Amino acid sequence: MSLRIGNGFDVHKFSEDPDRVLVLGGVRFDGEPGLHGHSDADVITHAVGEALLGAAGLGDLGTHFPDTDERWRGANSLELLDEIVRMLLAENWIVVNVDCSVIAERPKLAAHREQMQQILSARVGAPVTIKGRRAEGIGGLGRSEGIACFASALIESARIESALIESAGSASQTSPEVGK
Repeated sequence: MSLRIGNGFDVHKFSEDPDRVLVLGGVRFDGEPGLHGHSDADVITHAVGEALLGAAGLGDLGTHFPDTDERWRGANSLELLDEIVRMLLAENWIVVNVDCSVIAERPKLAAHREQMQQILSARVGAPVTIKGRRAEGIGGLGRSEGIACFASALIESARIESALIESAGSASQTSPEVGK
């Protein structure tokens, strides 16, 4: 079995545009200011995508979804994540799990944590955990100027796993049964 680990990070400042919607982990946080960004600025989903791309050695978000490309303006980050998972599958990688740490003074994540985890887990096909932390007044994040997220992803080679299953199956067909 071949395993790889990737780490991702994303940070966005709060937008001054009153029409921006805050989206975290695919969930809308109504009544909160949105984040500034080319896409929907979902820092959790972006960090997950970065971690997966890094683990598979496939570059980063900016390589695949550059902010200079108008196709990605206002893009739903879950759709970008779907494309990243397709890239991993094309290279015979499957996701084992993803763990996220969100740094934000606001909003509080607890009320939406389960929903975010369910949405992201369904998209990547593996467990995703999300933890919220505060910066305790330190720096821009501590002054509620934005939100950051760190993510770690573990992936495994589907090719090796399927090859082992195939070789085990063919070995059992050619091996004499014990006790005969």
